This record gives sequence, structure tokens and C-alpha cells, in this order.
Amino acid sequence: MDRQKIFYYLLLNVFVSACVTGTILFWYDRNSRAVNQPTVLQAVSSDPAAVVTSSPKTDIAVKISSVVGAGAKDAEIVVVKFEGEDQLDLTNWQLKDEDGNTFKFPKLILYTNGAVQVHTATGTDTVIDLYWGIGSAVWSSGENAQLFDTQGNLRAVYRVP
Repeated sequence: MDRQKIFYYLLLNVFVSACVTGTILFWYDRNSRAVNQPTVLQAVSSDPAAVVTSSPKTDIAVKISSVVGAGAKDAEIVVVKFEGEDQLDLTNWQLKDEDGNTFKFPKLILYTNGAVQVHTATGTDTVIDLYWGIGSAVWSSGENAQLFDTQGNLRAVYRVP
């Protein structure tokens, strides 16, 4: 094979790989967003009149944008993002899972489009990385990560993929 044919073969290979990767990422993004829309949570009770429906409050533009590495303690990261104007004081807000594990935010302010990563593992806190320091993995596929403000209002829900 001469060099020109090899070059065209490699170019075609790169193009096809890029198209396939782009298609898969597009498909995943579309399906992931459909799954991770705000969820309605219901308290289960034997009395049908006692069922309470609760949705995240949306007056503050804060969201859990992703949960990465679910099930692997050293890789688990929850990304909380503020998309509102000005700033958001996250001091004493809580990040919870469905098993009762709770992370309480230290003194932290997020500015417009700012984000913070909450690691399950142990480490040293910085302005963009906070460490929970739990001895085992917290998140599992299919459970909800929930963010509560200081008054206990549900502000964001994210279903772990």
C-alpha cells in the first residue's frame, strides 16, 4: 500500500470514529436529560389522604448537574452548580441520598455559573472541591441525590444514572 492510500484510510477512520462517538454522546445526553428531570417525591402512607407531594423549589437556580463514579468511593463526585444571578451562599445546605447519608456544606459561596464538586472520599477542601470523608461509597444507580437549603426545602433532585 502506498502512503497516499494509508493517509486516506486513516482519515476515513478518524471521521467514522468521530461520527460514531458524537452520535453516542448525543443519544446519551438526550436520554440522560429525560431521566434527570426534577422528580416528584411522595411520602408513602397507609392513609391515602396523608400522601404529600413535593417538588424542588425553583426560585433559586441551583442544580445537581451530575453524579460521577457511583459505587466507587474514591471516584464518586457530585457536582452542584449555581446558574442564577449574583451569588448563592451554600453554608449549611445539605446533600442527601435515599439511605440517610447527609453531607453538610461548610461556609461556601457560589457565584453565577459557579460549581463545586463534592467527593465521597477523604481529602482537603478547596473552593471547588469538597470532601465528605465517608468510609464507603454513597451513591448507587437509580437513587436520587437531593439538595436541601438551610430551611429544609428541597432545591434540586438528580437521579443517579
